[in-house]
Amino acid sequence: MPTKRSPAVIVADTNVVVRVLTGADSAQAARARLLFETEMVFLPKSVMLETEWVLRRLYRKGKQEVAGALGNLAALPSVRCEDEAAVLQALAWSRQGLDFADALHLASSHTAVRFATFDRTLVRGAASAAVDLTVSEP
Repeated sequence: MPTKRSPAVIVADTNVVVRVLTGADSAQAARARLLFETEMVFLPKSVMLETEWVLRRLYRKGKQEVAGALGNLAALPSVRCEDEAAVLQALAWSRQGLDFADALHLASSHTAVRFATFDRTLVRGAASAAVDLTVSEP
């Protein structure tokens, strides 16, 4: 049975989001900006995660700059993020020093009582950022 989809919502891939945020490839960037100006755009958490990685690794943007850019993008009236509360919380924790991927994992785990990891940097970072979930080694 097919799922019901809203015909008015467009999902943007990471490469479209990166063009909007960087202006790379001016012709594609212009088309990407037009999409965000004229359509309702849905951003899956996976696209946000991949975009953050691309901006930091390939474009050498700093963590704060990336969190700010993604936060500004999510705040656009034409944008809807998957699990928006988790994305915004992850961006806030990222600004406090957590790795965005780790922060998104934690923010998406709101129904859990504990997050198990061997990553001691994550354990310390979660404590510093006052994450409301116990983060500890198994």
